[in-house]
Amino acid sequence: MEPADVTRLARRLEPLHSMIYFAPEVGSELGELGISHPRAQYFAQRSAAMGAVGPGVVAATYYNFNPALIARFVPGIWATAAPADVLNARLRAADGALRRLLGDAVSSRECERASILARRATEACRPEDRALYAAHADLPWPDEQPHLVLWHAVTLLREHRGDGHLHALLGAGLSGLEALVMHTATGRGFVVEVAQKTRGWSPEQWGEAAAGLRERGLLTPEGGLTDAGAAFRDAVEAETTRLSTAPYAVLGEDAAELAELAGGLTRTILAAGAFPDGVFAAGADRSSSAR
Repeated sequence: MEPADVTRLARRLEPLHSMIYFAPEVGSELGELGISHPRAQYFAQRSAAMGAVGPGVVAATYYNFNPALIARFVPGIWATAAPADVLNARLRAADGALRRLLGDAVSSRECERASILARRATEACRPEDRALYAAHADLPWPDEQPHLVLWHAVTLLREHRGDGHLHALLGAGLSGLEALVMHTATGRGFVVEVAQKTRGWSPEQWGEAAAGLRERGLLTPEGGLTDAGAAFRDAVEAETTRLSTAPYAVLGEDAAELAELAGGLTRTILAAGAFPDGVFAAGADRSSSAR
């Protein structure tokens, strides 16, 4: 596959997973377990596959969150609810959210076929040095329902690509905060204020990171990417794609079919309001957002 095709397919699939971070069903399910704070819910549902890990592991695998924010909730969340209970609640939430967002499409031939192709793609994923992917890959498949098979497969593909992205960021010499600043500078990611709040960085910390990137010639004084910054980020994305090609390449000609199916399903959940207003920048396109 051409790199552009790999990136396009990954971005079409990704919202089918990441809708879970905005789904009210998660708040309801985890609230029943006693986990009520939105940040605690995020950390619990995404890290539970690794077991009752401490804040250092979560910070390392998430990369762009302030470790101090994580330490406010981890490992305390595990005293409230066991990881296995969190995982079961998350799957119930994914079921409810997808049924609500997809409507009739949840039981469509397109959804079932996409689940088959996406699951086949995961068979080419390798676990070496991909901690979040490997943890989720150890979970059992929800075989009884195609829409949950699809969601689990996309989760694996998303975390596999995400782990590769961290390798690319490290190789490029970017800290987690610097990577976040550069992503918002594209105008296609989070609104700056949302990125700061949800990732736990103060305006002062953000400003210091931005100043360092300006000194490296990667950011303009106004906070956008310079030509060198855009090229730098393109190189990081190219390396991310190189490290993430195998699962999609294994599909051969069927990759185009999965891209078409994923595009249709993603458009359906976007039209149903999977992502709230005011979170992403005006230039963001959730149907083509990689992370």
